[in-house]
Parts: sequence; C-alpha cells; structure tokens
Amino acid sequence: MSLLESIQSPADLRLLPADELPHLAEEIRDFLIEAVTRTGGHLGPNLGVVELTIALHRVFDSPRDRILFDTGHQSYVHKLLTGRQDFSRLKADGGLSGYPSRAESEHDVIENSHASTVLGYADGLAKANELQGHDERSVVAVIGDGALTGGMAWEALNNIAEARNRPLVIVVNDNERSYAPTIGGMANHLATLRTTQGYERFLSWGKEALQRTPGVGAPIYEALHGAKKGFKDAVAPQGMFEDLGLKYIGPIDGHDPQALESALKRAKGFGGPVIVHCLTEKGRGYRPAELDEADHFHQVGAIDPITCEPLRPSSGISWTSVFGGELVEIGKERRDVVAITAAMLQPVGLGRFAKEFPDRIYDVGIAEQHAAVSAAGLATGGLHPVVAVYATFLNRAFDQVLMDVALHKCGVTFVLDRAGVTGTDGASHNGMWDMSILQVVPGLRIAAPRDADQLRAELREALDVDDAPTVVRFPKAEVGPPIPAIERIGGVDVLMRTAEPGTAPDVLIVAVGTMAPACLDAAALLTADGLTATVVDPRWVKPVDPALTELAARHRLVVTVEDNGRVGGVGSAVAMALRDAELDIPTRELGITQEFLAHASRSEILDRLGLTGPGVAAQTAGFAKAIGLGRRRQQEAVPTGLEAQRGI
Repeated sequence: MSLLESIQSPADLRLLPADELPHLAEEIRDFLIEAVTRTGGHLGPNLGVVELTIALHRVFDSPRDRILFDTGHQSYVHKLLTGRQDFSRLKADGGLSGYPSRAESEHDVIENSHASTVLGYADGLAKANELQGHDERSVVAVIGDGALTGGMAWEALNNIAEARNRPLVIVVNDNERSYAPTIGGMANHLATLRTTQGYERFLSWGKEALQRTPGVGAPIYEALHGAKKGFKDAVAPQGMFEDLGLKYIGPIDGHDPQALESALKRAKGFGGPVIVHCLTEKGRGYRPAELDEADHFHQVGAIDPITCEPLRPSSGISWTSVFGGELVEIGKERRDVVAITAAMLQPVGLGRFAKEFPDRIYDVGIAEQHAAVSAAGLATGGLHPVVAVYATFLNRAFDQVLMDVALHKCGVTFVLDRAGVTGTDGASHNGMWDMSILQVVPGLRIAAPRDADQLRAELREALDVDDAPTVVRFPKAEVGPPIPAIERIGGVDVLMRTAEPGTAPDVLIVAVGTMAPACLDAAALLTADGLTATVVDPRWVKPVDPALTELAARHRLVVTVEDNGRVGGVGSAVAMALRDAELDIPTRELGITQEFLAHASRSEILDRLGLTGPGVAAQTAGFAKAIGLGRRRQQEAVPTGLEAQRGI
C-alpha cells in the first residue's frame, strides 16, 4: 500500500512521521499528474499546494477546525487527504466536483468558486466561534495572491483586523498568479516581501548574539526591538498588514514541510488574526507545467502526460477564438476600441488583442466591479471599452453596470464568455443569470448570436452604440456551421417556415442564440407530427423588437427557448411585450430551471433540461395539445415525428 492510499482522513496524516512527508508529497504529485491529465481539470494550482495542504491538515484538526479555500480550484490535494481518492470521473456527472463540495465531505466548508470571498466567510465563522464560546476551534482561510486583487478581500481584512483577539489564520498562497501573472499594487507589495526572506533569520540571529553578550547585550536588544517596526518596514515592507492590526509571518517556503508546520503552529497559537505568507510554485513537479509561461497548466483538458497533446482533439473552433479574432480586426480599424479583462486575458480570448495592441489592454485583476467603473471612465473619456468576462462573473458587477455605466449612458460593450450552461465547472460557473439580471437595466441592449457570422456582425453592431451599454454573449462550446436566414423582418431573422404559403402557422419558436439548431430540429419534428412552425432568431434579445410581436400576432402559440434561467429571462420579456401590445396569444418559456445545476457535460445538462431538438419538440407539442392545436389524424399506420422519437 502506498503512503497516499494509507491516508483516509487527516487523522491518518497526523500519525505519519515527518521524514515521510516528502515521499507523500511526491506520491500526491504523481497521482495528480496521472489522474488530472486523464480527465482534465485544474492541474497547475494543485501541484503548487501539495506541501501546504499537508501542513494545514497536520496542524489543524478538520472538520472541527474550519479550513476554507478561495477559489477552491486548488482543493484537489485537500480532497485526497480527506478520503476522496477516486478521481476517475473528476468534474463529470456523478464524479467528484472540481471545487470543494459540501455534498461530498464534511471537510468542505464552502463551495463558492468565485474569487475573493473566503475572507468574508472566515470573518463570519470566527465571530460565530467567539459568540458560541468555541475558543478551541480555529478558522483558516487559504487565499491566493491573485484573489487578493479583489476588493471584497480587502473589505474583509478591514473587519478582521478590528478584533485583534479573535483567532483567524489567513494563509496567502503566493505563486505570483491567478491565471496569468498577478498584477497591480498588491502584487508589487508581495513581490517585495518575496525578496526579503532572510529578515526573520537575521532578527533571530541578532537576538541570540546580543543576549549572549554579558551586561550590555540585553539592553541593546531591547532598544533595537523597540525600533523593530521601522526596521521591518525598511527591510521587509509588511507594515501594510501590521498597520491593519494583522500579525504577519513570512515569507515562508511553501514547499518546506517543517517551515510550513512551524509557521502554522505559531499562527494557531497567536490568539488573533495572523497572515502566513507562503511562497509556492504553480505546476511544481511537472516539468511541462513548470515551463509553461502562459499559466503553468492552470487548467488542462484530457492530455497525454508525456507529450501534453490533447487526448480528444477539438474538431472545430471555439466561440472565444472567433470573438478574439474579430476584436483584433476591429482594433485595426478603430483606435478608440480598448479592452479590459479581470485576470483572465487568455481564457476570454484577449491574448491576440493584447499582443497586437499592448497599450490598449487593461488587466484589472480579479476586480469585476472596478472593471465596469473603469470602463465607464474610459467611455466618458472618448474611448469604447470592451469588457470581456465570464457571464457568471458579471453578476458581481451588476450595480456598476446599472448605476455607473447605464445611468451615465456610457458606450461600453460587455462580452460574456461561458454564457448559458457551462457544465463541468458546476453551479457557480453556469452563465445562466445574465439575461435575467440585465433585463432590468434601462437602455442596455443584449445580443445573442447563433453562429460565428452573427457573432462578428453583432459585435460590430454593439461597438457602434456609443450612448448605452451593450452585451454580446456566447457559450463555452465549439461554433457550429452557419445558419442562414431566409428573411429578415425588422431586426429579426426568420430561419424556417413549415406552413404552406397563405396558411396561418401554428407555433412561433423564438430561438435565442445558440438554441437555434435545437429549435430548427424541433420544428422539423413538429411538422412531421402535424404542427406547422416558424423559427426566428431575434438577434438582439433586449429590447424586444416590435417586429417580433408582429410575427407573434400571426401565430396561435409562441414558444421561447433560451439557455438562461426561465425566471425573468428573454421569454418573460417577450410575454410582457405581447401583453403590452394587447396580444392575447398563449406563450410558453423554455429555459434553465431556476436551481443550482450539478456538474456534468454541457450536452448532458441540456438534454436533462429538455433543451434539445426532441426535448423542445415534445414540450411544444404538449403546450399545443393543451390549447387544442395539432390534434392528430386517427389511426395512422406508421408512427412519425414525436411518436417515433418516443418509441410509440
């Protein structure tokens, strides 16, 4: 049995002799490389925190002591040490989550995988311990240096420092990166601290030398100790933390088990808020990751661990790459176009733009709120900023979009990658909220392209708007083939008509963005089942185009299909527009059920939600039957359409 196999809980880990810890760390890295390259997942961050996670579980008694991870993508080692060593279906349906999961283990305290939140959780837990008399319990918050660029982290630090006798250990996992290298003033401060590792050793040597000097040694040491604060600020400028009232320990070599355990034990026994600053290497122990300057294999797909070639090569191009390429072309034509990213330059497709126009790209760190307000300032100054973020992360900047961008009628374009169902990264990463949240913003316009050509066109249309915010959204997926329109009415593209000319069609299917292929499949199935349909793509889903209400008036049933939450989404807006136009037409909204979706592939989740061709057709047929449409001819000899799909 290997050392790792013998560890089924942190209690087993604490029984392990210290001299066996390096061997355990090596086994864990071998396991991670073999397992994560097979399934895909966050590899680099976990290779960097092996010794740190071992030390945390040897010094603290989880789950009585609460160990919290921000953002959670570095929790694989924590999973291994708490009895979860089956990584065969990591991030897949029925397998382990790629983040902490309270459904998996009592050792997982929080599972929110949005950055910069852990210190707020830790502050609340420490206060709860104090009020309930749990003085023996520790709260430990593990936060990366990248997450410290987020404003929420500093709001929490301000409160944590207020109670100097309330125990709370903050472990800063400093690898100089979130995805890409960490930027900003906080990064510069930590970089300065990294260069002064000898300070604590020097102070310890000085104390010992002076106290061994008879007569004068002790008084001299006390005088020097009184000047400690100024000396530390000159040699190791950690004063920013200590001015807040936070004890600072470090920097510590994050790959030295003994140094880590010593520092964490001192922090645990201090009795107040303590920062333990640990220097780690992202991707440590896996040469290809160490040599990867882009992100040290922050996240990988399934790859060959030797060649690093994909095991399932992509056969198409991604929405992200289409956006990135078109923005470069626009940038060549328009000098007023600038781009903003929130610590995710490569993941959102801005790498090529940054290379072409290095003076027109701004990485603000993990600070989506600041990104939105800074964009408003850029727009006010005469430029047109493009803010590219994951759809789920724009949630964090809603107030800024509303009050700083829209209220001031700023021409800012928000490009939302990973919109709709993303799948394997779980509940916190599904971009299923944006079209509901943004519906309430006055003047804001939302485009949902159905294919690559429409993405290029709608991005350019968005950038032509200079008096209101615009949004362009697309999923984490490969782009399908072009879907031509047979006609454009107003701003609405008609994609299919199955009714005979001169006859009133039964159903208007409103296909939002990438739901177009499923809606076209559904229309074909419905036609075979005796229902005629028109499929349209509104292109711009907010505001509702008047042409859409005119089209709806010619049909007996309207069905909207979107990869967004059903509550308050495009379907709700269309239904309201029909009511406002005094059109009494039955309307049904298909979309994502308003719940937190467990991790699985995008296709599996869409199938489960009924957002596929057969699923949309079956639900539409049910709606039609309920209002008396599409009654089938009796005694047909051969089942077709939906009945064939259902196996009747």
